[in-house]
Amino acid sequence: MLTVETRHAVDPATARTFDTEALRRHFQVAGIFRPGEIRLVYTHYDRMIVGGAVPSGAPLVLDRVAETGTPSVLDRREMVVVNIGGAGTVSAAGTDHAMTRGDMLYLGRGSGPVAFAGEGRFYILSAPAHATHPTRLIRIAEAASNKVGSPETSNARTIYQFVHPDVMPSCQLVVGLTRLEPGSVWNTMPAHVHDRRMEAYLYIDLPDTARLMHLMGEPGETRHLVLANEEGAISPPWSIHAGAGTQAYTFIWAMAGDNVDYRDMDMVAMADLR
Repeated sequence: MLTVETRHAVDPATARTFDTEALRRHFQVAGIFRPGEIRLVYTHYDRMIVGGAVPSGAPLVLDRVAETGTPSVLDRREMVVVNIGGAGTVSAAGTDHAMTRGDMLYLGRGSGPVAFAGEGRFYILSAPAHATHPTRLIRIAEAASNKVGSPETSNARTIYQFVHPDVMPSCQLVVGLTRLEPGSVWNTMPAHVHDRRMEAYLYIDLPDTARLMHLMGEPGETRHLVLANEEGAISPPWSIHAGAGTQAYTFIWAMAGDNVDYRDMDMVAMADLR
């Protein structure tokens, strides 16, 4: 079963008028991991697709998505699949890729239908592609990693870059994950924006009793979303994106836009946040 929800772009002036329910309706990503289903959110931010596939005993096939306007979803797109569940298999272009928790699979333009099987819980990210790059399965040991932050500022964490220029080529998707150390809760603070790229977040490794406060909005007009495990947020280019959890967590970040320069960002001073 395939379900697709479309999210239209929102300008910052309109976002300032939103109450909590409107913010969640436009920017929260929730309920995408349902057994036996593929659930996608098609956004008008750089045409990014985010979603989930949970085979739950029977294979699922992702092929035609009407919103893309092509016979098959990857005819003019690239895709990254992240396994956040048990052992599973993703098949595309005649090749089966066995994936364990934390693995990321890059599928290049023209890879054809994508099949999901096994015990995996598969997080799906896709953006338009202007060229074809080779398919590649990347495990966490192959990712570029960088330890940042400190226990004193409650943000000791490791950033793992999977689909990234330091690891492999892509058209516009840049994807990785950040894992916080026990006792640390803050991510991406001091905050920044990158007007040339949008971003999508998925928060995982949170128990049912924990929550994540995802900060968003213009630097001088901030807002927040309260998110649970396996929920995320769509981050417009004009918005900051930072967060603090009630305990340590992991989050998957993905960007699409004009470039793949991870360092292309405009920092926001703490004193300028409102």
